[in-house]
Amino acid sequence: MTMKTFADLGVAEPLCRALAAQNYTTPTPIQAQSIPALLEGRDLLGLAQTGTGKTAAFVLPILQRLAASQQTKRPAKGAHVVILAPTRELAVQIGQSIETYGRNLKLRHTVIFGGVNQFRQVKALAGGVDIIVATPGRLLDLMNQRHADLRQASVLVLDEADRMLDMGFIHDVKKIVAALPKTRQSLLFSATMPSNIEHLAADILNEPVRVEVRPEIITVDKIDQRVLHVDGKRKRELLTKLLDDSELSRVIVFTRTKHCANRVSEQLEKTGIAAEAIHGNKSQGARQRALEQFRTGKARVLVATDIAARGIDVTGITHVINYELPNEPESYVHRIGRTARAGKSGVAISFCDASERSHLRSIERLTKRPITVVATTEWLGDQVALPAGEPSDDRPARNGPRGPRHQPGKPRRFGKPGAGRGRPQGGQKQSRRQAATA
Repeated sequence: MTMKTFADLGVAEPLCRALAAQNYTTPTPIQAQSIPALLEGRDLLGLAQTGTGKTAAFVLPILQRLAASQQTKRPAKGAHVVILAPTRELAVQIGQSIETYGRNLKLRHTVIFGGVNQFRQVKALAGGVDIIVATPGRLLDLMNQRHADLRQASVLVLDEADRMLDMGFIHDVKKIVAALPKTRQSLLFSATMPSNIEHLAADILNEPVRVEVRPEIITVDKIDQRVLHVDGKRKRELLTKLLDDSELSRVIVFTRTKHCANRVSEQLEKTGIAAEAIHGNKSQGARQRALEQFRTGKARVLVATDIAARGIDVTGITHVINYELPNEPESYVHRIGRTARAGKSGVAISFCDASERSHLRSIERLTKRPITVVATTEWLGDQVALPAGEPSDDRPARNGPRGPRHQPGKPRRFGKPGAGRGRPQGGQKQSRRQAATA
């Protein structure tokens, strides 16, 4: 059976040309399943994570629909299409996709988010646009100020609806939906389907096509997953020592809280490791600068919370370190998937203190595989007490397939032994001692 092309799915020539310019030739599974239905005008419920190609799955049919009806006048202060995203970064990314795929079309879009002055956004809306990409809070604010009018929108997209729920945007979303015409095409995408999202989908979708793409098990199989049991007070020391290995060249460190992200980033900087933190309390400018530093390699480590990291797509991430295990096992899968993009393998290292062992068990139940336990003796000089029945070396956890034993006297690394962190000269030993006692 030959692989389908975008043209086979019914994508118009100008869009296929733009895709070819980006070397996109073969549709992903979610694109192959979604695009024909969306071109027919059907509503859609998509269960998929970032990295599956879902943005193109909805952007391409929307652009084609708009291009076919260009004679339609743009509504003043409004748009024909409203796309809601939970974070500024994801909204910007969707806007960039619209720019890329629509390069051969005469369409206008604007991206609206908080944390910046609204003047340019109001100005962009004044004459009307074809597509609004927005975070719910700022869009609702502009609607309340009567700068935005959505009464003539014909398409609604809710992207990463579960994240909007997590971030407390669900009420804003419902208010925005209520302002749209009842007769419209609606799309909802979510990585998970909690009951609140099921109810929202039932309210806004009309006989939707259901598309489910679950790549996480495949992705997980490509990732070398390890867990180190460590006392919470020694996590920063362990992190610093792991980064002695220069093979950890582009690393995302995940924390549960904004405060912890700041603290870890500052500690790494003190030891000479170039690091940036990204979380919801950062201004838009600060977040974009941090991302750019990380993307260009000027920052070796990006310390992020789950919400801030959603929608970030940076290539070449060698390692993901879970400094704190997430409360939700699905978030673990989403986190570690950052290091296995485009068919590449990656390494995921998790720190687990006594309070997080129940989170670890939940993760193993979800992924249907045990995570290999590695002793901390190489880095900390002693072994943290493990739960009863837990192996103390780097053999797989109980009931898992056996892996290679840790050979005594041979360093256990998560990449090739490196020459160090490449930190600035001067004051190195002193800052390292400070790191160990912080």
